[in-house]
Amino acid sequence: MSVIKFTEDHEWLAIDGDVATCGITVYAQEQLGDVVFVDLPDVGQSFATGDEAAVVESVKAAAEVYAPIAGEIVEVNSTVAENPATVNEDAQGGGWFFKLRIADAGELDGLMDQAAYDAFVEGLE
Repeated sequence: MSVIKFTEDHEWLAIDGDVATCGITVYAQEQLGDVVFVDLPDVGQSFATGDEAAVVESVKAAAEVYAPIAGEIVEVNSTVAENPATVNEDAQGGGWFFKLRIADAGELDGLMDQAAYDAFVEGLE
């Protein structure tokens, strides 16, 4: 079973070995509203922590999706590019954006677990 971590930018990571599947949280997609476009990175691209890795556009706004940790893109989810509503339907499942080969597993220590993220979101409301 994979370990799930969260960022303060409302991204989630499902860590499985040395690969993290990344997307936006349910909270983030609720704030965005109906997603109409997703721009994904290219396989093979490398990112430092905090680099803009993808863009998600909704009827309300456009938002950058940042690389939650450093690594190299090993796979992208073409389903969300072809059918952006997948992000609204299953943000923390089938609506994932990209898979990243983890450059430094130590970076995961700085991310939140589910309980910490839930408390963080509660503090925003």
